Amino acid sequence: MTNSPSVHPRDQLVDHLPALRAFALSLTREGASADDLVQDTIVKAWTNMDKFQAGTNLRAWLFTILRNTFYSSRRKTKREVSDSDGIHAARQATRPDHDGRLALRDFRVAFDKLPDEQREALILVGASGFSYEEAADMTKVAVGTVKSRANRGRRKLAELLHLEQGEELSMTDQATLAVMAQNNYSSR
Repeated sequence: MTNSPSVHPRDQLVDHLPALRAFALSLTREGASADDLVQDTIVKAWTNMDKFQAGTNLRAWLFTILRNTFYSSRRKTKREVSDSDGIHAARQATRPDHDGRLALRDFRVAFDKLPDEQREALILVGASGFSYEEAADMTKVAVGTVKSRANRGRRKLAELLHLEQGEELSMTDQATLAVMAQNNYSSR
């Protein structure tokens, strides 16, 4: 199938799905795995469409992505240790040190109640570790706006979680602790 110069390659992806699935089935020999492989291929192609050279063979490019994805996955799988009965995992796992005062579920419920802008600011500067300046660049707002959103978000979280100023936050989840950090609430 040749690529029409007037049609954007993204609009042609659907035309290649049957061939991609057939190729994926020949590699994986299993329907669900083949479907997952095709989906991963389409996502990679969609997000990297700027790397596709117009006028070249789109199907060949897609097949290359699918093949590379398949073999990368196989190499990764070879490095993994099979632990179907959970013996290895049981030896590696440790129980959290917190006393149950604040369950992660409670935190998530409270976090979901925050406005989108406050959640975004807390994720970027708290959980992801970006500076206020980096978060401001990513969100295209002023640094002061990011600081304000993060601080309002932390205050609202503390309110929703019924924490008093200076009260200890007993959690072991590092992302949760990072979101609440830089507040006047201490954590252990």
